[in-house]
Amino acid sequence: MLNMEWYRIFHQTAKCRNLTKAAEELFITQPSVSYAIKQMETALDMKLFHRLSKGVELTEEGQVLFSYVDQALTLLHAGEIKLQALKRLAGGEVRISASDSLFKHLLLPHLEPFHAAYPEVRIQLTHGKTSDILQRLRDGQTDCGIVHLPVTDPQLEIKPIMTIQDAFVVGSAFKELADQPRTAEELAQTPLLLLSAGSSTRRFVEQWFAACGQTIEADIELGSIDLLVEFARLGYGAAFVTRSFVTEELAAGTLFEVQTAEPIPPRSIGIAMRRERMLPLAAARFVEMFLSSSL
Repeated sequence: MLNMEWYRIFHQTAKCRNLTKAAEELFITQPSVSYAIKQMETALDMKLFHRLSKGVELTEEGQVLFSYVDQALTLLHAGEIKLQALKRLAGGEVRISASDSLFKHLLLPHLEPFHAAYPEVRIQLTHGKTSDILQRLRDGQTDCGIVHLPVTDPQLEIKPIMTIQDAFVVGSAFKELADQPRTAEELAQTPLLLLSAGSSTRRFVEQWFAACGQTIEADIELGSIDLLVEFARLGYGAAFVTRSFVTEELAAGTLFEVQTAEPIPPRSIGIAMRRERMLPLAAARFVEMFLSSSL
């Protein structure tokens, strides 16, 4: 491929049909224009311009080349404009992964100001378990993920953002369980409403019961916190949920927290990104806004 600057000089000369005018437009000297054209013609082994008394005119071969150069430079210019739009966040995309409950209770309040500030940025949300989100990050299918900690992965950078406290909640049908602290053994004998097997929350509650010497099975297994809350409210049993996600229901008296004799340890939530990979501009801005308002 020839020198890219030669193509620009050729293009401007063809448009101006005059070497001196082309030089003025390009802010270079007229000999520089002549040199570039001669070098191109030598390299291509054909004449590109007819030399006339009052300027130049493309040869048939020059017209063929011009049609391609014009398209190429137009595309390059469009690419530069697109990059500037991305820089201003007047375009682009941010891809975020989290569980449904974290989208609703944690991310949504942060997405609203970001969307208001950058309405032309496309927001792509994908939900899943922590293990699914981590794999999407490794595969480059998402920019960042909100995950339950701990997570140890040399490919990923993890930044803790908040601590959460889990709790068992029941509806009025099991209200008596909230009258006094209950042991893990008592809770194990209660119908349990738990998130799907394999989720971080499910593993956490199973490990808590195991530490208390209990083995459990879910009476009802669901894929979202909202469904667990609804089934608990309807009297199907005790749901294991994040306490901050049901503050309104607890305040309204539609749910009741069951205190445990053995304390439930707090957990952490973090944002995960691929290590040693720069985020796209839109994603980097979202992460910056999210962390500044979360920490």
